[in-house]
Amino acid sequence: MKFSCNTASLLQSLQLVSRAISGQQALPILGNVLVQAEGARCTVSATDLEISIVTSFDAAIENEGSITVPAKAILNFAQYTTDSEVVLETVEGTQLRCMSKHSKTNLSGELATEYPTISPVEKNVSFAVNAHDLLQSLHLVTFTCARTSLRPVLSGVFLRTDGGKMILVGTDSYRLSECVIKTGVQDNISCIIPVKVLEEVKAAISGQKAKKPGADEKIDQVPQVHVTLSQQQVELRVGATRFLSRLIEGKFPDYKQIIPKETSVRSVLSTHEFTTAVRRMHYFAKEVNNNLTFVLGGGDAQIRTPQTPLGKDEATITAETTGGETKIALSSSYLLDFLSHIDDANVELHVVDGMHPAVFKLPNTPGFLHLIMPLRMQD
Repeated sequence: MKFSCNTASLLQSLQLVSRAISGQQALPILGNVLVQAEGARCTVSATDLEISIVTSFDAAIENEGSITVPAKAILNFAQYTTDSEVVLETVEGTQLRCMSKHSKTNLSGELATEYPTISPVEKNVSFAVNAHDLLQSLHLVTFTCARTSLRPVLSGVFLRTDGGKMILVGTDSYRLSECVIKTGVQDNISCIIPVKVLEEVKAAISGQKAKKPGADEKIDQVPQVHVTLSQQQVELRVGATRFLSRLIEGKFPDYKQIIPKETSVRSVLSTHEFTTAVRRMHYFAKEVNNNLTFVLGGGDAQIRTPQTPLGKDEATITAETTGGETKIALSSSYLLDFLSHIDDANVELHVVDGMHPAVFKLPNTPGFLHLIMPLRMQD
């Protein structure tokens, strides 16, 4: 194998796929990346056997071939090479010579056949979704997923389709987000996708962790994300990059049962005013289980903390309120997490009573709701 390429393209591709490599590998070779030169493209891949990332970039290929080398080693070369062009060449089968005008590095690798096979997903269902819509939905959903493996089904996003719409749901059993995207997909789909791979897809779409100027493609300009599903796997393609993952086995909770079907009080709050008050009051609330009590009805919303060793706090938030009167206690921590993920100027708070979950909706984001379970009031 021998090819030359743009240094920035090599570096950005290596940085992207290396995100699939876990901190603790079950096998030493899982700390490697696979480099393949074929046609007019160089493909680099990495996997932890659960999630795989594969991407490619333009290269001038003299001899086709492949090799697997430690990710840290080849990243070190690409990151600290000042020349804009580099040449990569295999020597004696398992050595990779990395050269530029002012550098020459030899890396010890292994035969490509030793690297785990990253097989394409067998297509049962495939469809495309608008990249901007998916990015916005993932931003509003993934933060609610559980970050532990105690209940694996909660560590992923539930994806289902219904009448040309794609519904994404995340929950950790204490809060929940649901987002609806119009896709035109008519296939009946129901699966749970690990949040880890969706976080990587989200980063790739936004371009925050993707390619920078100087590369041959900008991922954040890709208008669609192509999704392929089999019984056990999912593949999401963003431009020249493929994200592959196993689906999470198990049944997602019947979350519709806990979403209140009616509302006693509806309050429309200024997002900025609401966020500022909750941030201030969290100083006291965190001393008592993050407890904030809301008194709703008859105009503005009243919020107060319990008495704590540090003191207490109260706030009056300007609100347009309809309905009766009620009280509910909510977690200041969960509120801040939710409020930090929204951009709308106003937020709607829907409450039945202090025993049912509070539901938040965004006037400018139809098809979205966020639910927070109530706490025991500590007045």
